[in-house]
Amino acid sequence: MIWNPRYECMPREQLEGLQLDRLRHLVDYLYRNSPVYRQKLDACGARALDIRSLDDLTKLPFTVKDDLRDSYPFGLFCVPMEQVVRIHSSSGTTGKPTVVGYTRADLDAWAELMARTFTAAGATSTDVVHVAYGYGLFTGGLGAHYGAEKVGASVIPISGGNTKRQVMIMRDFGSTILACTPSYALNMAEVMEEMGVVGDLKLKAGVFGAEPWTDGIRREIESKLRIKAHDIYGLSEIIGPGVSFECECQSGLHFADDMFIAEVVDPATDKPVAPGEEGELVVTCLTKQALPLLRYRTHDITRLTHEPCACGRTTSRMARVSGRTDDMLIIRGVNVFPSQIESVLMQLEGTEPHYLLVINRNGALDEMEVWVEVEERFFNDEIRQLETLSKRIRHEIESVLGLSVRVRLVEPKTIERSEGKAKRVRDLRKEGN
Repeated sequence: MIWNPRYECMPREQLEGLQLDRLRHLVDYLYRNSPVYRQKLDACGARALDIRSLDDLTKLPFTVKDDLRDSYPFGLFCVPMEQVVRIHSSSGTTGKPTVVGYTRADLDAWAELMARTFTAAGATSTDVVHVAYGYGLFTGGLGAHYGAEKVGASVIPISGGNTKRQVMIMRDFGSTILACTPSYALNMAEVMEEMGVVGDLKLKAGVFGAEPWTDGIRREIESKLRIKAHDIYGLSEIIGPGVSFECECQSGLHFADDMFIAEVVDPATDKPVAPGEEGELVVTCLTKQALPLLRYRTHDITRLTHEPCACGRTTSRMARVSGRTDDMLIIRGVNVFPSQIESVLMQLEGTEPHYLLVINRNGALDEMEVWVEVEERFFNDEIRQLETLSKRIRHEIESVLGLSVRVRLVEPKTIERSEGKAKRVRDLRKEGN
């Protein structure tokens, strides 16, 4: 195994000492270079000298996505534009896009993060990395690209789309590592099966992220693609993919504690939760130059541990993201995360890993219908078999949610496939229907 033990295997006490030094520098850097943060820090009366331990993080203000939108496009940048060598942004489908900039040192650090990610997945200079994340303003494609190059691997910058061509190139070029969203990996698996080429591929591992996914989806991907599937995590606002990643133990995602501080807070009270308790992930960028964010609220729900991993790394580990506070659905007063339903479906025999939640309003009441793809054999048997499966799915979902739902069973390939992030919810309430 090859990785950089300088930081990833550093004793916990030393790691926290490094974080404290870099946090003090960050607060001073932001105060000197960002009018927005200077105002925030003045409002809470915090200075670098006030940071005596990592517990003093709570003295510092949060940063939220609206801070980036209100400063659109470059108002939060801490360096002049002549030092910004690349710009990425979100799609802006729900408002102004969030814009992020990178200095040359920022890009080098990002490549290092993704190199650690690929190394943890077993990649070496002998591998061929198939990057099917989107290239462009989205950070996924280029982030994975430069990280794989830093490892010394051969990179196929194919981006998303044209799945049959992707599979052909994967076979002909001898791809060994796949990088894409988990939903697109499942889409590829279906196409590979149709083309009859699964046995011809050299894939050994996948690096999947950019959307929440469950262990059930992991098992499905690993079975269909005959690989080991590694979860990765990142946000464009923080830096992009590679903020944390899974090693071969698949027991949590390792944070780059030398570049970030991770916290978990109660989203209702904003107070830190006890170690191992679930809450909202908050991330502080310790080394970024162009756009370092202080206590950025990610909206992602997870847990955090500082216990060393069996792989030898001593960095913090976060649990797989179980949902997002801003993706939470409220149905008749009940909080519902799509991942809860996915976990139920993946444990039931006969269901396919494709589903859609359709939310509507009937008078004053909200209703949810769960569309589930099931195996073709159920449509070839007696109708009683479908009814029995539908009742079982409804019972299991209602037991978990404490909420009555309707279930619609549909044939394989009925639900639209994704070449990027999967769309799991159609909320007709927001469409005005």
